[in-house]
Amino acid sequence: MSKPAKLKLKWWQHLLPRNAFSQTVVLIGSLLLINQLVSYWSVAVYFIKPSYEQINQLIARQINILFVDGVDVGREHLSMVDALNAKVSHNGMTIYNLKQAREAGLDTATYYGFLSDQMSEYLGGDAEVRFSQGETLDVWISPPQAPSLWIKVPLNGINESDLSPLTLYLLVIGALSVAGGWLFARKQNKPLKRLQKAAVSVSKGKFPDPLPLSGSTEIVEVTHAFNQMAQSMKQLEQDRALLMAGISHDLRTPLTRIRLASEMMVEDDQYLKEGIVSDIEDMDAIINQFIAYIRNDEDVERELFQLNQLIQDLSQQESHRSDKLELALTECPQIPIHPVAIKRVLSNLVENAFRYGNGWVKISSFQQGHFVGFTVEDNGPGINEADIESLFEPFTQGDSARGSVGSGLGLAIIKRIIDRHHGRVKLTNRPQGGLIAKVMLPKK
Repeated sequence: MSKPAKLKLKWWQHLLPRNAFSQTVVLIGSLLLINQLVSYWSVAVYFIKPSYEQINQLIARQINILFVDGVDVGREHLSMVDALNAKVSHNGMTIYNLKQAREAGLDTATYYGFLSDQMSEYLGGDAEVRFSQGETLDVWISPPQAPSLWIKVPLNGINESDLSPLTLYLLVIGALSVAGGWLFARKQNKPLKRLQKAAVSVSKGKFPDPLPLSGSTEIVEVTHAFNQMAQSMKQLEQDRALLMAGISHDLRTPLTRIRLASEMMVEDDQYLKEGIVSDIEDMDAIINQFIAYIRNDEDVERELFQLNQLIQDLSQQESHRSDKLELALTECPQIPIHPVAIKRVLSNLVENAFRYGNGWVKISSFQQGHFVGFTVEDNGPGINEADIESLFEPFTQGDSARGSVGSGLGLAIIKRIIDRHHGRVKLTNRPQGGLIAKVMLPKK
């Protein structure tokens, strides 16, 4: 079976969220951010700016009134400053010369170009407007009637350091909107996440209870279809297991009778007896493979076990078959496994190695990262590289180079057991000739 093609993403696509929940949150957050910026800009342009322009215009009128009596700018600056301060003492304005203005905080004030242009238009000459923040918000104006002077106008009740009602409103609305969008996205994606987990379980041979029908109409319909599919697959799996178990069981009785009949054959038919007994043993092995394939070991509790011990036990059992069984064991930690199932894997691989090889078999153990595993090597003819991936499918056998004995379930059984241990199994040809079967099991 060919592996699914991986999507090739551009570098910038890796920066974008991949799952639906993150995409929905980012989308809602982006739309809210744009909405907040547009709202703030609109309010600033159509409400705040006109208010400041109106304040600027009122200050300009007061400055024009201040100089309407024609103050003598040729006199000493100090006298002019005192005279002007006497005229504005009732409205809170203060007149400074340049030195006094700097001492009062002029250098820390911020220049505003559009207000300066507007003030210049109102006063009929080049004017400069600055704002400074202290205990109050102060406006500094350098009028064209007296460029060497600065007029400070306090704006009582206005403070830049305080959160304006507009800013507070936008922050609250933004926070509530993002929180609402997050809850909405979470609610919409929760059924999808549940569906994804259930699909993974079904792919591993587990059939969960029917999922609750919740979410949007489309998600409810998909969930309902998935429940029907999972139920059909579960029923199909049960029917298949029952059928294979029934056939395997029913075949045992006639095979037993045939074997008993063969034992009663006369000496002259000894060659026929041996052939019949050999065929019965092959059929019995095939039946055992059927039973092993349909057996479900998922619910069996695993235990910490030493992989090398399994290999050594099997080596002792197989020592009578050949003196060319080699072991190359390295120190390995105990790992959580189902010992009987893993021993079945090891036994099947060794059986294949003896069957298709030329009498030499080597079993090795190893550690590799987060995995512990073993390899089984033989010196047979090997397998066509194009056929290796399909050998793990049920009822699939190797090419004619390695024969075609058996039911074709041996490697499928191995694959199922290793998958349920969350491990990996791989077949490769040896450079010297033969096959290497590599099994990797997680340490935890």
